[in-house]
Amino acid sequence: MTFTIQAIQLIRSRLAEYAVLVKLRLTLLVVFSSVFGYLLGAEVVQASVFLLVVIGGLFVTFAANSMNQVLEKDYDRLMTRTQNRPLVTGSISVPEAVLFSGLSCLIGVVALAAINMWAALFGMISFLLYAFVYTPLKRIHPIAVLVGAIPGAMPVFIGWVSGTGYLAQEGLFLFSLQFFWQFPHFWAIAWLGHEDYSRAGFRMLPEPSGSPTRETARQSLIYASMLVFLPMLYFGFGYTGWIGLVVLLLLGIHYTRSGYRFYQSLDDGSARQLLYASFLYLPLALIGLYVDQWIIG
Repeated sequence: MTFTIQAIQLIRSRLAEYAVLVKLRLTLLVVFSSVFGYLLGAEVVQASVFLLVVIGGLFVTFAANSMNQVLEKDYDRLMTRTQNRPLVTGSISVPEAVLFSGLSCLIGVVALAAINMWAALFGMISFLLYAFVYTPLKRIHPIAVLVGAIPGAMPVFIGWVSGTGYLAQEGLFLFSLQFFWQFPHFWAIAWLGHEDYSRAGFRMLPEPSGSPTRETARQSLIYASMLVFLPMLYFGFGYTGWIGLVVLLLLGIHYTRSGYRFYQSLDDGSARQLLYASFLYLPLALIGLYVDQWIIG
């Protein structure tokens, strides 16, 4: 009995370490957007394809996040929020994490390839951009946020092409929503964690000095406001009905309003409110678009 309890505790501990390695909460958001991209793109939802979208999204994201931590291990130990990650503490070794990342990438891309080659191609591009371009670029230039926004917006697009099997403007619109959403989201995080990021040499804020100034808030406001104008285009092209338009407009206005408060106040409280608005925006936007499609068809 004692041996069984110890084994269960060891398994739980190991799973908890891997949950940190793959950034499980972030991964679940990625899979959420992939799933809704698929639901929005598919004329008929197939259980087998749905399952492959989930598996592909999970494992490609597992691969990207774990490789990100492999490459940033020496910098993670310098930051308070990351100094207890498993690669830093040594509870997971670098070779083990590299092997896990490689196997996860293989499983994820194969799952997406079983749907269609577009999904597999964009899944692989997403992994490579995130792990090997965005990750090292964070210490070189603030343009890393722009580069990282591409794989960051890819999940919903991968889901959409999984449902349709082809590229089209509607899928690119979904990509653009998630693309523009990310800038205020990441800059709010970078503002709040500026001291931590600076210790590791990460340059995440959109200004040459790398310091938190009004320029960060100004650009956050600009990008948030794009999420007021894009839904009008989406509606104008006939890609959504009134329900989707209203939901996206209300969410975009709330996001922009939070960005404006950040621009006015330039403090941690307003940055945190902008971050909360970003958490609210993406899931409700995708649910709103799906409800619109389900009701109006």
